Amino acid sequence: MMIGRPTQDFITLPPTKPDVAHDAAITAPSGGPAGRDVEPHRRSIRSFVVRAGRMTVAQERAWRDLWPVFGIEQGAGLLDFPAVFGRAAPVTFEIGFGNGDSLVALALAHPERNFVGLEVHRPGVGHLMLRCEEERVGNVRIVCHDAVEILQQRIADATLDEVLLYFPDPWPKKRHHKRRIVQPAFVELVARKLKPGGVFRMATDWQPYAEHMLETAGRCALLRNESTTGDYLPRPESRPVTKFEQRGHRLGHGVWDLAFRRV
Repeated sequence: MMIGRPTQDFITLPPTKPDVAHDAAITAPSGGPAGRDVEPHRRSIRSFVVRAGRMTVAQERAWRDLWPVFGIEQGAGLLDFPAVFGRAAPVTFEIGFGNGDSLVALALAHPERNFVGLEVHRPGVGHLMLRCEEERVGNVRIVCHDAVEILQQRIADATLDEVLLYFPDPWPKKRHHKRRIVQPAFVELVARKLKPGGVFRMATDWQPYAEHMLETAGRCALLRNESTTGDYLPRPESRPVTKFEQRGHRLGHGVWDLAFRRV
């Protein structure tokens, strides 16, 4: 059923419980493989903070009526993507899609691909579901959970064709750098989930974080930088320009795009 414009009535959500954090081995335990067998006593480090949000009545309706259509429930066992989508097709996995407008644009431009979007901000998930309904998008599914746990527990190795990480929180203060999602263990985890030839794409408007991404991904033996100069790429035509990015351009901010291919 199609809907009209969302109403401007808001519902205040309680803070999300801390089970949706990037808890699971952003930093690899000493002497063990990256992202596996985390010592149970180790204090987890989260790469994001889930704050209380305001959700429109339309977004609340989307969670009630559209989540069964687009949502992937938390559970045990590896995801069977042909079963999830009802077809076999290349899979793009986006981590942190925000309000989902860019993901909808990608899905519309590439109907031959399947897209899995992950976001922990519930109003953003609601917005994406409304947009998918409005545009009659059938090749998007949504996860509302911690990215690291999903990659570790629900996605088999060598099953993803593309992983997108656009404008993650840069955590600019030095004492918060450990909270950045791009860490050696995370990059190794992403690389294992990519098929040979698959691509890990990143973008940021924070130059120190871009340098950190370049150095960290460049050290992963499973990945090869797609840049012929060994650093950054022009914005690929496949990446939609977000409103956030447009605002940054008006303010004179730069944007750095990176792409690493699974060898």
